[in-house]
Amino acid sequence: MVDKQALLRQIPAVHEVLQTETAQHLMRELPRTIVTEAVRKALDKVRQKILSGDDSEVPSAEKIAQIAVSVLWREVVPLMPRVINATGIIVHTGLGRSLLSQRVVKRLIEVATHPCALEVDEVTGERSFRDLRVEKLLCLLTGAEAATVVNNNAAAVLLILNALAEHREVIVSRGELVEIGGSFRIPEILRKSGAVLVEVGTTNKTRLSDYERAINERTALLLKVHQSNFRIVGFTEQVQLEDLVALGRKHNLPVVEDLGSGAFVDVSAAGIEKEPLVQESVKVGADLVSFSGDKLLGGPQAGIVVGRKDLISQLRRNPLYRAFRCDKLTFAALEATLLCYFDEERAWSEIPTLQQIRLNEREIKGRAKKVARLLVKFGLPKEAVAVQPSTSQVGGGALPDQFLPTWCVVVKPQEGDRPDDFAQRLRLGNPSVFCRIQKDALWFDLRTVLNDELNELAECIAKAWAENLQVR
Repeated sequence: MVDKQALLRQIPAVHEVLQTETAQHLMRELPRTIVTEAVRKALDKVRQKILSGDDSEVPSAEKIAQIAVSVLWREVVPLMPRVINATGIIVHTGLGRSLLSQRVVKRLIEVATHPCALEVDEVTGERSFRDLRVEKLLCLLTGAEAATVVNNNAAAVLLILNALAEHREVIVSRGELVEIGGSFRIPEILRKSGAVLVEVGTTNKTRLSDYERAINERTALLLKVHQSNFRIVGFTEQVQLEDLVALGRKHNLPVVEDLGSGAFVDVSAAGIEKEPLVQESVKVGADLVSFSGDKLLGGPQAGIVVGRKDLISQLRRNPLYRAFRCDKLTFAALEATLLCYFDEERAWSEIPTLQQIRLNEREIKGRAKKVARLLVKFGLPKEAVAVQPSTSQVGGGALPDQFLPTWCVVVKPQEGDRPDDFAQRLRLGNPSVFCRIQKDALWFDLRTVLNDELNELAECIAKAWAENLQVR
């Protein structure tokens, strides 16, 4: 029988663990007090395992220091881990949405490490709006009279409704009362803005006459919401933007379109369904158009509004505008992203979101085969590894029913190893790896794995595989 008290007495002291190579390396990067706290928590875990009978021997000081590393990043200072995205979802909300281009990263470093003329006019030396520079780029790209930027598209919609329709009515189709990520719903945003929601039509059919019958002296604007994250098919009818614009002109009412994802290039060039372009909505005559910066645009999180100059001025005068404003890094990233769109081919080749949308099957399959070969080289049995065709998604609430052909590395866990447990070990690794679980196997979609991550991905999978063997 194991003498638990004897084992407890053999546990290394805190100062002994701090003298190990692993702990010394940590203290070169982090304050000693933080590392010490992690070591104490690691020692507590060792004691708990001994008392519960799970351990029959005491780990070495070096092993405890390694446990402390894991505890450090998950419990003491739980910073966001870097992730290898093998889910096949390009704009993955949970994993940070769009990746930024190298051009943007360079600009971010420049602005982050030096003062910048964020809110001052360098010509006059006087204070100005911080979005005036990005406004010029947006107007050139979309043809709009004016533009402004807030911290996300939900904030943009809330600001528009509060500034233009507080205590007045906003008419919107029942088929467009969408719920966006995180359980935020258009009706709730409307209520929070102080506007009064007027629903017209039915879930599947709304006609122009439905809007017209609802217009009265209390109507502030007509709102059109793009069904970006769902589709209604079958017996359906929707009012086109140009028809709604004509109705707005007839009754002297602004027409606002919430495009959700927003796009500046035609993604159908990559073989998927066309998404409405921002510049097309402006050309048709929408008075204001709002959209996200970190979805199909491929930039930083932002809520962008383009449209009539007088209405943009009203937004800037609203008290919520200051509460929703962006910082210098967002503006720097957005400016650098927008510059790519003046040359469409540059946008496709430089912006990671567009790169991954356009990535061809042949290249993806080549990546998958490379990872599969590495896994066998690193010790996984050949029969546990396969390369299989599958489909990827754009994600981020865009093009929900559109699928891109792709190739995956499929790893079948060892007998007795549950796929969920295998996936958890991968998520808890460094870097963290996220994948899909299908048919009792782990599927790693190589569309969303970067070229310079292929070796690292294989190493992470092999390590998680070996960790299960060690446990057994």
